[in-house]
Amino acid sequence: MLTVNNIRQNLEEYIKLLAVKNYDANKIFKEILSLDNKRKNIQKELDDILAESNKISKEIGMLYKSGKIEQAGKAKFKTGEFKERSKVLNETLNSVSNELVNKLLVIPNVPHISVPKGKSETDNEIVLSKGEIPLLSKTALPHWELASKYDIIDFELGNKITGAGFPVYKGKGARLQRALINFFLDRATAAGYREIQPPYMVNEASGYGTGQLPDKDSQMYFTNEDGYYLIPTAEVPVTNIYRNTIVEMNDLPIRNTAYSACFRREAGSYGKDVRGLNRLHQFDKVEIVVIEHPEKSYIRLEEMSTYVQSLLVDLELPYRVLRLCGGDLSFTSALTYDMEVFSAAQKRWLEVSSVSNFESYQANRLKLRFNDENGKKALAHTLNGSALALPRIVAALLENNQEENRIRIPKLLVPYTGFEFID
Repeated sequence: MLTVNNIRQNLEEYIKLLAVKNYDANKIFKEILSLDNKRKNIQKELDDILAESNKISKEIGMLYKSGKIEQAGKAKFKTGEFKERSKVLNETLNSVSNELVNKLLVIPNVPHISVPKGKSETDNEIVLSKGEIPLLSKTALPHWELASKYDIIDFELGNKITGAGFPVYKGKGARLQRALINFFLDRATAAGYREIQPPYMVNEASGYGTGQLPDKDSQMYFTNEDGYYLIPTAEVPVTNIYRNTIVEMNDLPIRNTAYSACFRREAGSYGKDVRGLNRLHQFDKVEIVVIEHPEKSYIRLEEMSTYVQSLLVDLELPYRVLRLCGGDLSFTSALTYDMEVFSAAQKRWLEVSSVSNFESYQANRLKLRFNDENGKKALAHTLNGSALALPRIVAALLENNQEENRIRIPKLLVPYTGFEFID
C-alpha cells in the first residue's frame, strides 16, 4: 500500500497518476491526510501525558520523603487522572489508526509514468511482436477438439469429478504438463532463480501482504473452517517468505522460482473465451519472484521480460509483448508487460504471462525492508512474472503444431516429454 508520507509529499502527482488507472483519489487522499493529522495530535497528547505522568511519579516519592503527605496524595490522584485519559486516548488512537490503514488498503498502486492511458485491454500498447504465425489447413481443429481426438485432456470428466474449469489430463497430455513444468523450472534455475516449493494455501495476513486482499477476495477460494485461502499464484506464498523481514542490500536481487497449482474462481467469466483451456479454475504455473533495490527494479523488470520471451522462443511460439494501459493494470502493479501467444486455430492472441513491478507497494504491506548503504532501513521493491502459465501455452502448442494425424512437440521440449508427436 502507499505510505501516508509519500501521499503527503506527492499529493498532486499521485492524484494525476492514479487517474491513469481511472481512479479518483481526491476524496480519499483528503480523508487519509485528515486522519493522519488526527492520529498525530492524539499521539502528541499521549506523549505529553506520559512525560508529565513520569515527572509527577518521580515527585511523589520525594514528597513522601519530605513528609508532604497531602501534596503527595494530590499528585497521586493526578497520575490516576492521567491514566484514565491515556486509556481513552489509546482506544481512540487505535480506532483512528485502523481506519487509516483500511483506507490505505483500498487505494491501488500508483502507475509508472510510462503506463499509457486507457479503459480496457483494447487500449494496451504493443511493444513488439516476434515469430511467424502458422498457416493451418481449413480442417484445423481448436485445442479442445484436439484434446478429445487424441484423448489427452478430458473436460467432461473434470466436470464430473469437480466442476467446470477443472480438466483431467491423461496419457501424453499429463506427460506434456509434467514436461512443461520441469522445462520451465530447469530454465529458471539455470537463469539464477532458486527453486521453492510453497504451500498451496495461505493465511489472511499473506493475502493482505501481496495485495490479493481485500481487492480480489471474491476471486479466491476460501476454507471457512481454517480461514485459509487457496493461492491464485505462487507469487503469494513466495513473496510472503519475506514478510516482516529485513534483508541485506548485498543480497539483492533475491530471485526465487516456484511451481504451483493455482486456483481462481473467475467469477463473471463466460462466453467463447472460456472454452477449453482458455480460462480455468485450477491450472499449473511456474512463477518467478524478485526482491530488488528500488534503483534497479526497472532494470530487473526488463531482464525478467526478456527471460520470459526466451521461453516462448524455445517453444517456437509466435508472441507479442504488451505494455498494459491504466485501465487494464492490476490493483498492485506499477507497470506490467503481458506476453501473448497466437493461437492459430482460434485465430486470437492468448495471454500466457504477466511480468510486473510493484515498486514498494507490496513491500510496505509486507514490512519488507533492506539495510541501505547508509545503514538505514528502506522498503525494497518486489517484482514477479509468470514463467509460464501452462493452459494457454498447451492450447497454442496443440493448435499451432497440429498436422494431419498428429501434433508435433517443439524440439527443445522433446527431451522432457520423451516423445516427438502426440498421435
